[in-house]
This record gives sequence, C-alpha cells and structure tokens, in this order.
Amino acid sequence: MSAERKDGLEHKEVLLTGGSGGLGRLICRDLVARGAKVTVLDRVAPAEAVSFVSHDLSSAEGIEAAAADVGRFPWDIAINLAGMQHFGPIEDQSPGHLLASYMVNLIAPVRLTQAVLPGMRRSGRGQIVNIGSIFGSINFAHFATYSSAKAGLRGFSQALRREVAGSGIAVTYIAPRAVRTPLNSARVMEFARLTGMNMDEPAAIAARIVAVVEARKPEAFFGFPESLFVRVNAILPGLVDAALAANDRKAAALFKA
Repeated sequence: MSAERKDGLEHKEVLLTGGSGGLGRLICRDLVARGAKVTVLDRVAPAEAVSFVSHDLSSAEGIEAAAADVGRFPWDIAINLAGMQHFGPIEDQSPGHLLASYMVNLIAPVRLTQAVLPGMRRSGRGQIVNIGSIFGSINFAHFATYSSAKAGLRGFSQALRREVAGSGIAVTYIAPRAVRTPLNSARVMEFARLTGMNMDEPAAIAARIVAVVEARKPEAFFGFPESLFVRVNAILPGLVDAALAANDRKAAALFKA
C-alpha cells in the first residue's frame, strides 16, 4: 500500500465486498474515478479493472477464508456492501437461505471488520463503512431476516464507533432506501408497484454512498419520507405500525395461494 496519505480518496486502499453486483460495480467505478485503489471481494470478478479476491460470504467457512485473506493486508477503508434478501413470510424462507442471509448481511461484516482493524490500529487511521438499509431501522414485514440483520449491523456500527473513539478510525453506517437493482425479486418489484414504494436508481445512490465515505460521516439515511420514519419508529413505533398496515396487507396478499 502507498505510504502517502491524503484527505479524500486518492491513493486510498479500499476493500469493497459485493463490488461485482449492480450497486457494487457503480460504487467501485466511482471510487476508482476518485483515485482510490480498490480491491473487490466477491464470488465473481468485477467488470472494473481492479484487484479481485474470490470468496463466498454465505458460510462460516467462506467468511473465515475471506477474513484470513484480507487480514494479511493493510487497508485505509473497508466497505461492507455484500448482501442478500428474502421477501415473503418468514416460514417460507428455507433454513439454508435464512442462515446464509445472516452470514452475508451481518456475520461477514463483523468478522471482516475484526480482521482489518488491527492494521488500522497500527497505522492510527482508517475507516469501516457498513452499508445497511432503511429496512434495518423501520423493520418491514415480509423482510424479517433482512431487516433484522441490517438492524444488527447498525447496532454493531454504533458500538464499534464508541469502541474505536480516539483511535483515528472512523465508522460509517449508510442506510439507503430501496434501490432498483437485481437484488430485488419479481415479487419485490410487484410489491413496490402495489404500494408505491420509492425506489432509487443505483447510479445516484452509488454517488451518494461514495460522497458519504469521502466525508467520513458517522451515519447517513437516504430518502424522504423514509428517513423521517426512521426517527418516528425509534420513538413511537406504534405510529409506524399503523402507517404501514395497509401495505403489509398488500404484501401478505401476494403470498396467498
């Protein structure tokens, strides 16, 4: 890694999980455009001409292999983006998919953070970036495992931020609302149509994510009124229950035989 350190992203060594996906490749592109040296960790190689390490974060064995690999190198920024989603009644999610969801969405970011932190502590600087979701603060019905994993990721980010205070390491948690990517199944898109769910274009969200990373902000929530609902849900969740009830019934109707 270059010994040179500058403000911004130029020359920064960046680890990006999920960098080959619909949103990830755009984030990768924008990071590279700002002069960052990006290494993508994913199951398949990215479109961008960047460094690549192949790992599967959906199992404990895959996560340990990834942690051992990335822990050998010093990083300026680690961005935990990789994710997977189940939309539907919780009882319809297979045990294997349920476990993989928590592995990818929560366990992998925590374990990879654990692997890269020693190098950041030695250098006296660094940044952990966890890409969560508005769903992790509002906790939508029929997204139970995804919402709860992202809620855990937000909690981890808050705790870690307090733990590394004064070390020169920043912790950033970013929560976009729904983004129009291949992560969304046909049923998710039908639910979005029925309920009028706001869905942002990935290029715009990628640019906003990179801007937040560059600014080293502690937290960012994208979208209105969703970002307002985050605050209301933290204080008066019953109001959000009532506001979402009609849409929850529409979602349930999608899964009736």
